[in-house]
Amino acid sequence: MGGSSHIDDHSIFLDRSNAGTQGADRMKRTPWLSAIALYTATLTGVVSAEQGALGTWQTESSDKGYLHVTIEPCDDALCGTIKMAYNLEGEANETYEHLGKKMVWGMNPKSLSSWAGGKIWDPSADKTYKSKMSLSGVTLSVSGCVLMFCKAQEWSRVQ
Repeated sequence: MGGSSHIDDHSIFLDRSNAGTQGADRMKRTPWLSAIALYTATLTGVVSAEQGALGTWQTESSDKGYLHVTIEPCDDALCGTIKMAYNLEGEANETYEHLGKKMVWGMNPKSLSSWAGGKIWDPSADKTYKSKMSLSGVTLSVSGCVLMFCKAQEWSRVQ
């Protein structure tokens, strides 16, 4: 094709007729756009990390079965409520006496993937311990201590 009727696919990059004013305008907007993008990315990262522990987790099995515990925000911390109990065959126990009870509470963020200063209740022993937890991928490490004696479990994400 010839003449001026031909439109180059790259013409937007080659048109320099307003290069002086467009370049200046672009330079004025760039710091603001960069600042907005950085702010948005920062907020998204913080929210994503904070939400990383939120959801339902399966505890390790005991000699009777395992629990599903839902971690949610409560007050200024994270808490976990027993949502369902299962026997060793994976059958739901809808009459489990502790359904709906708080098992974890007061977990305050230490970093983007760890929480401390909380408490955890062991329903099988009816004991409460100082607790902390940390997140690594789809595993939530939860531990409870009395004096220097600690127990830990690795919980798996359910949803």
